[in-house]
Amino acid sequence: MAYPNAEVIRKLLVAVLPPDAVVLVPHDTFGMDLSPGLSIKLDSVFVSDTVDFEGFEGQNLKVIRQEYSGQVSTHVTADISAGVVINIRPGVFQPDESKSAAGRIVDKSSEIGELTAARRFLEIVEAEAGDVDITKEDILVSVGRGIEDQDNIEIAEELAEAVGGVVSCSRPIVDAKWLEKARQVGTSGQTVKPKVYMALGISGSFQHLGGLKGNPFIVAVNKNPKAPIFQVADVGVVEDLLEFVPILAEKIQEGK
Repeated sequence: MAYPNAEVIRKLLVAVLPPDAVVLVPHDTFGMDLSPGLSIKLDSVFVSDTVDFEGFEGQNLKVIRQEYSGQVSTHVTADISAGVVINIRPGVFQPDESKSAAGRIVDKSSEIGELTAARRFLEIVEAEAGDVDITKEDILVSVGRGIEDQDNIEIAEELAEAVGGVVSCSRPIVDAKWLEKARQVGTSGQTVKPKVYMALGISGSFQHLGGLKGNPFIVAVNKNPKAPIFQVADVGVVEDLLEFVPILAEKIQEGK
C-alpha cells in the first residue's frame, strides 16, 4: 500500500491546470500537504478548512471557514480571478445524487513531462491492535473532552452496551491515557465507517471528523450549542452528557 506523494501530484497539476482554475481538495492529511504549495505554484488564492459558501460578488467568492478547532467561524472574501485552491472539510456537503456529472475528459498526459520528487514513500506503520477493532463496528459511542473525568467513561460504556456498540474517542482522551490509541477516531487515529456514530462531548474538529467515512447517522450530545459537531449531526442534543446519557441508556434498556 502506497501513500500519494503530494510533491509529485503538485507538479502534475501545475502542468495541466489552467491559470484561473478553481481547485477543490478535501481538508484532510493529504489535502493539507498538497494545497498550500499548489496555490503558490499556481499563484492563486488558498482557503483552508472551508465549511460553507455564501456565493459570488463579481470575481469574489465568499466562503466560511473555521478556526480554533471550530470555535470561531471566519467569513472570507477571496478574489478568484487568478484561480483559487479551496480545502473543504470532509462531510460538510452531502452529494446531490439527483444530478449527473457534466463535462468531458481531456487527456493531457503528454503535457506533464518528467515527474520527480525529493521525497519518497517508505512505509505505513500500522497502530498496535487493541482489544476492540472500532473499524469493524456498526455502532460507535465516542467520547471527547466533555466526559470530564476518566471514571465517567463508564457512562459511555453503559450506553454502548444498551445500543449494541462499543466505545471510541477523540484524541484528547487518548492523550490523557484514559483510553488506548486503537479506540481513537480521527486523522491521527482510526478511520471508521459505522452506521451510527454517537458523539458525546466532542466539539467536532475537522481532524476528528476526518476519521468518519461513509454516511453514518450522527447523534451529538454537547452542552455547547455552538459546537461544530452540530453542523454535521443528524440529531443534536444540547445537554450535559453526564446527566443526559445515563437517562438515555436507561430508557433504551427499558425499551428492550
